[in-house]
Amino acid sequence: MAHNYKSFGPPLTRGSGVHVWDVVGAVYLDCLAGFSALNQGHSHPRIVEALNSQSKKLGLVSRGLRNDILPRFAQQITALFGYDKMMPASTGMETGETACKLARRWGYDVKGIPADAARIVFAAGNFWGRSIAAVSSSTDPSSYGGFGPLVPGFHVVPYDDVAALETALSHPHVCAFMVEPVQGEAGVIVPRPDYLLKVKELCRKHRVLFIADEVQTGLGRAGHLSAASAAGAKPDILCLGKALGGGVYPVSAVLCDDAVMLTIQPGQHGSTWGGNAIASAVGMAALDVIIEEKLCQNSLERGAQLRKELSDVAAGSNGNLVEVRGQGLLNAVVVAVDAWSFCEELARNGVLSKPTTERVIRLAPPLCITAEQISQLAEAIEKSLKAF
Repeated sequence: MAHNYKSFGPPLTRGSGVHVWDVVGAVYLDCLAGFSALNQGHSHPRIVEALNSQSKKLGLVSRGLRNDILPRFAQQITALFGYDKMMPASTGMETGETACKLARRWGYDVKGIPADAARIVFAAGNFWGRSIAAVSSSTDPSSYGGFGPLVPGFHVVPYDDVAALETALSHPHVCAFMVEPVQGEAGVIVPRPDYLLKVKELCRKHRVLFIADEVQTGLGRAGHLSAASAAGAKPDILCLGKALGGGVYPVSAVLCDDAVMLTIQPGQHGSTWGGNAIASAVGMAALDVIIEEKLCQNSLERGAQLRKELSDVAAGSNGNLVEVRGQGLLNAVVVAVDAWSFCEELARNGVLSKPTTERVIRLAPPLCITAEQISQLAEAIEKSLKAF
């Protein structure tokens, strides 16, 4: 295989709820959850049933034709999040690309930006994929280095820096600002409580679209269906993915109102697999599970429990556990030891996770995790720290 992933641990063969099993039968608590694609847990029976049932009837038809379930999915998701329209896709990266295209088109057609002059502003430390556009907005040399020339018109400001953002947005050619409510790949960086609200106010002031990349933070991961909206800052364009497919099928969507979405006309954007019948059925079931099983509330409660228990662990860690941070069940620990070695030790103690940087480990289990399992996770981390 290509060497674009550095994997570790034993080969896994089965998953259920918050647990996975390897080929020799050992069981682990999964604290990666498919990089938050498994918010509902592994192999959720309701989502698997939706996948199986729909796949026996109709899978993929061209978007040049109609299917009978995509309109129902569109109606459900737009009503749930409060937008006029949805644009279906398959991957989270596609939603970022789509959001950038929508913003540029709106900038030209509505704001009146001169042709080919549109600017999009991003926050430093962002991560929304590995496409040329995505790495063009990155501040990580391992993402963009050696892949130029990069996409023009992308500008970066520090994350959680309102003054720098206002300066950038004051340029008349800026059409959008794209940001994660909580930065995941950067190490689970939580901004100040009023940051997103001020972002929304500045975007409105300077007539700029606010794009929220909630591919990871949305759908309950940060404790709400939309972390930005919960902060009082409903975005103009909302990007969703990962858990929208319930861990069994790639499903993503971009949501916005007609004033933005209808700037794109037939033939100007598309996705071969976006909105296919299976994806629509899975997406509907994935949303139902999040709502009916109250996974957003569980994320808030169990996340607070985890941070409290890990803070207690940090107090007795002889400085090896430096910091605990997060929101909902998107959390991280900063350690004074090599994060990769720590994750290997953690796996020996029955927990699977992965570093985001040399000293930061993300902890993002499925949102169905129980209070007892949270305590088991904290105990495994405490035990692993003692090895160092």
